[in-house]
Amino acid sequence: MNSPYIGLIAYLIVIAGVGAWTWRLNRTKEDFILGGRKLGAWVIAFSERTAGESAWLILGLSGALYSLGLVEIWTAVGCVGGIVFYWFAIARKLRVISEEYGAITLPEYFFKYSGRYGQNVRVLSMLIITFFFAFYVAAQFIGAGKMLNVTFGIDPGWGIPMAAAVVVVYTMMGGFTAVCYTDVVQAILMLITLAAMPLIGLAVIAAGNYDIGAAMAATGHTASLTGGRTGWAAAAAVIGGLSWGLGYMGQPHLVTKFMAIRSAAAIRTSRMVAFVWTLLAYGGATLVGIVGITLVYYAQIPIEGLTGQGADPERILPVLARTLFPMWVAGILITGAVAAMMSTADSQLLITTSTVVEDFYSKALKKEIGQKQLVNMSRLVTVGVGAAAYLLAVASNDLIYDVVSLAWAGLGSSFGPSILLSLHWKRMSGAAVFASMITGAVSTAAWTWIPGLDDFISVRFASFFLAAVVAVVVALAVSPPNARVRGESLQA
Repeated sequence: MNSPYIGLIAYLIVIAGVGAWTWRLNRTKEDFILGGRKLGAWVIAFSERTAGESAWLILGLSGALYSLGLVEIWTAVGCVGGIVFYWFAIARKLRVISEEYGAITLPEYFFKYSGRYGQNVRVLSMLIITFFFAFYVAAQFIGAGKMLNVTFGIDPGWGIPMAAAVVVVYTMMGGFTAVCYTDVVQAILMLITLAAMPLIGLAVIAAGNYDIGAAMAATGHTASLTGGRTGWAAAAAVIGGLSWGLGYMGQPHLVTKFMAIRSAAAIRTSRMVAFVWTLLAYGGATLVGIVGITLVYYAQIPIEGLTGQGADPERILPVLARTLFPMWVAGILITGAVAAMMSTADSQLLITTSTVVEDFYSKALKKEIGQKQLVNMSRLVTVGVGAAAYLLAVASNDLIYDVVSLAWAGLGSSFGPSILLSLHWKRMSGAAVFASMITGAVSTAAWTWIPGLDDFISVRFASFFLAAVVAVVVALAVSPPNARVRGESLQA
């Protein structure tokens, strides 16, 4: 009975059951893409949070804290701040206006908002989502491969396709409803993992009378809030961490959750549930890194794969699980990390699918087919997108943290300023939306691939800032307000 496979198998059975149950609920494209706008406050809150905090939180952030130390606290602070801000600034307004527009995808919202620029904005949105989500989903598959390798001894060559297959199948079967209800299970598992792991680790530290401060001081700059940097380098490190919070406003797989909630009035309940979950999850991930530093220093956990040549700090959580818990418990806790990957990958797969089928095939190409055929096509596209992300995952040697940073910056800067300004600024226009999206995508690519730029200032901050500036300049200088502000009728 002391096998890590027990928890994993139980989890997969539950997920398969949810996919099968929700298969029959998808009668229209709105059911498949947005759950018919009838999901409750708690379901949306859990789904939004787990979709937002992927393998990046459980493996990436905990690994970064273990590797770099307290400088990564700024990342946690930035993320929590960004979550609080966008639940207040975007959630309710987007729910109301998207229903007013009859929009069930983010590109459709921008199309309806942008007037004569709408078609260009819709196609550009589709290209940006498809490109950056391919990397984002690949990062989740990479994370699953790491977890299955460390905990179950499964070679990543097998673990990555196994995880990809599970996510693609239940997303294809149940669509948005399956994604959201499986996210509830995954949210609970993630919290159990991020609460149990550091608590037991801290108990081991207390029992051994280990000194956390001494351990951190002995391992370089891990005790420094600036990572040992001074001057502009220190400021850039802080800004870089805080800038993670900017990206939340532009993540299609997150803001779409607001569009799907049963009513705008339910946002208040969802918001409070999301805030509590966020504080517990980020506190736990931060403590995992600190506990890891301490127990490695005092030789209480094996350091194989964590230090030396070819070290991978993102293995710290599964290593802690295997060391601190019986194998069957470790299996359940690691399943929480696999759940984190799945809860993000499924949402991103669904958004990419809806963008290709609804925004490109149905709307941009003006192809008229029945609701059942659209749902079936959505399922086929889900399989195709999942296969493409799998190939990227197999080919990548990057850390999850780095891959997610690229996708997060690209999506956040391409869509974030446009969403925020379109909801709150009457002078915003379709031309400004189009210009801002191009700026966000291009500046992300430039900052990522031109050496030295990201070291000077974070790509997440630079690309968002440039996209916002361009949006304001274009709106003020070269274009009139959009049709909605002028009160003109909207063209479908």
